[in-house]
Amino acid sequence: MAVGTVLITGGTGYIGSFTSLALLEHGYEVVIVDSLYNSSKISLDRIELLCGKRPIFYEVDVTDEAGLDKVFEAHPKLDSVIHFAALKAVGESAENPLEYYRINVGGTISLLRIMQKHSVHNIVFSSSATVYGDVTRFPNMIPIPEHCPIGPTNPYGRTKSTIELVIEDFINAQRNNVKKAGKPFEHWNGALLRYFNPGGSHPSGILGEDPLGVPFNLLPLLGQVATGQREKLLVYGDDYPSRDGTAIRDYIHVVDLAKGHLAALNHLREKNPGVRAWNLGSGRGCTVFEMIAAFSKAAGKQLKYEVVERRAGDVLDLTANPTRANEELNWKTELTLENACEDLWRWVSNNPQGYRQDPPAALLEAVKKSRAA
Repeated sequence: MAVGTVLITGGTGYIGSFTSLALLEHGYEVVIVDSLYNSSKISLDRIELLCGKRPIFYEVDVTDEAGLDKVFEAHPKLDSVIHFAALKAVGESAENPLEYYRINVGGTISLLRIMQKHSVHNIVFSSSATVYGDVTRFPNMIPIPEHCPIGPTNPYGRTKSTIELVIEDFINAQRNNVKKAGKPFEHWNGALLRYFNPGGSHPSGILGEDPLGVPFNLLPLLGQVATGQREKLLVYGDDYPSRDGTAIRDYIHVVDLAKGHLAALNHLREKNPGVRAWNLGSGRGCTVFEMIAAFSKAAGKQLKYEVVERRAGDVLDLTANPTRANEELNWKTELTLENACEDLWRWVSNNPQGYRQDPPAALLEAVKKSRAA
């Protein structure tokens, strides 16, 4: 019997697919809704290859309240939601902020309304370290703790911080309303997971990030340079007050990140904390030049780059203080930056067309052998 039934919005995407896999491996039944705007249904096949179980899938946009309603009706045992579905490019959000608010904030409101209608009580939200903005404006806030004041510097980050407030207000209202009615209220809970820079792929080399169009994150861009799909990496600024002039980020292996979502979900269901924010990061900062060097080593060749002007909204340092998640969720990163680079290279070198090609037979055979063992 399943531990529980969880709806995952955006579950065919990069982090969503890895989290779906982690939940299936730990006994949950997984129902995915995804518009497939920036993802592929092929990820469902890869998840099934890896764990022998297949998520239930519906092609539904998170802003489609009627469509969501039908999914919830079809799965009366749903007790929790993990919410990934969102547009996620900082630069694009500055060019088209209304679309970001419509989908990210509006979609979340639609989701919460349907959760309320069907009495689904727990939500784990895929937030972002971008909600903190430029933390150098405060003393002693790097690495960044959860009590750091919120102050995003771009529309994408502002949609994330707005959603956090919406979820907090919603969960607190549900608790208060149920409490006034003299009924148990502790089962309404929300986790706000502020994570830093996900990277890497599954160690098997058959599940990874397959961005449609231009990637917006450093590691998949480096992957495209390494496979020859892109001539060079653009480095946005080398005049930051860092050890080599480039911006500092906290990179977390996507497998560790997926385990963080599992830990947060279990914590909500077991501890009933109300609404709580947790940073998911390694606590170790890495500059852009250091990341280029690490991925060049994994790929066995020096990757080309060009320094250009800084992007609007970029900040010097986003490094996590993950102590709260370490202590309260009993979670910490186990994989290194080197692991992330090696696993990503295995993915892109074997699957240069992502999910638009079959994985090499040798990788599939290795997966089958590991499952048989």
